[in-house]
Amino acid sequence: MKTAFVFPGQGAQYVGMAQDFCASEPEFAAVLSAFERRHDTDLGRIMFEGPEELLKETRHTQPAILFHSICALKVFERHTNLRPDFVAGHSLGEFSALVANGTLDWQDALHLVRKRGEFMIEANAGTPFAMAAVIGLEAQAVIEACAEAEAEGLVRAVNFNTPTQTVISGTETGVAKARELLTAKGAKRVLPLSVGGPFHTSLIERASLWLAEEMQQVEFQNAATPVISNVDAAPASQGQASRDKLVRQVVSPVLWVDSVKTMLAAGVTRFIEFGPQKVLSGMIKNIDKEAVVLNFGRVEELDGLLSVL
Repeated sequence: MKTAFVFPGQGAQYVGMAQDFCASEPEFAAVLSAFERRHDTDLGRIMFEGPEELLKETRHTQPAILFHSICALKVFERHTNLRPDFVAGHSLGEFSALVANGTLDWQDALHLVRKRGEFMIEANAGTPFAMAAVIGLEAQAVIEACAEAEAEGLVRAVNFNTPTQTVISGTETGVAKARELLTAKGAKRVLPLSVGGPFHTSLIERASLWLAEEMQQVEFQNAATPVISNVDAAPASQGQASRDKLVRQVVSPVLWVDSVKTMLAAGVTRFIEFGPQKVLSGMIKNIDKEAVVLNFGRVEELDGLLSVL
C-alpha cells in the first residue's frame, strides 16, 4: 500500500489550534518562541486564544497552519516507522509538505510563509478584490463563466478542489459578474470567501517576485520523497525545482484534483492528512471514494490512528 502525506492550506485554522502539541512537547514551544522573536509577533497567543478575526489574517494564518501541521507530523513520526511515498499540500500546505520531505527546514518554512502572507496582502493594496467558492458545477463550466465575466474585470478559476468545487478569484467586479453567471448556469451555491487578497491571480504578481527574492536566502535541499506540486500536479524532488514552483504557485491555479489523481495513478491508496481540521480529507473522498483517508490533528487522535495503521 502506497501512502501520501498531505497538508492543508488557509481556511483550516481554529482558535485553540496546536495548543495540545505545545503543552506535550517542549521542543514545539521552543520553535514557536523562536519564530515569535524573529518576527516580533505573538502567534502562540493568537492561535491559542484568538480572537478568530486576528487568526484569520493571512500573515498569522499561514504560519499557524504550517506550525500545527508539522507538530502533528513530528509526533506521528516519533511513534511509527511509516514514511510516505509522496507528499503534497494545498497552496501554503505545499510548504508543509516540503518540510515533511526534508526540502525545507521547519524554521525557514515558517519564515517564508509569514513573508508570503505579508507579500500577498501588500501586493494588492488598494485594489478591490473578491474570492468565492463555487459548489455544484464542473470545473469547465466555471472556467467558461470566468471567461465570460472578464469584460467586467479580471476573474479566474484558481483552486480546483474537487470535481464539483472550484474557487474563483479576481477583481471585485469580475467576481461579482462571474457569480451572477455561475448561478444562472446552475451552481448550487457560490459562497463569498473572507480572504486578504485575490490569491493565485496575476493581481498579486509582485508577491511572487518578492517571495522569489526572499527564497534566495533559504536553502532548498534535494529530497528522496517527491512532492506533487500545485502548479503542474507533477512530482518534484530537486530543491531548485521546488523553489521555482512555489514562486509560480503564488499566481497560478492550485491543481488539487489533478494532484490527487497523479498520486492515485502512481499507486497511492492511502492518504494521511496532518493539520488542523480535516479539509483535504473531504476533498480527497470527493475525488476518489475508494481512497483510504486518515487524519491526525490533535494529540488525542494518535492512539486511534496508530491502531488503524
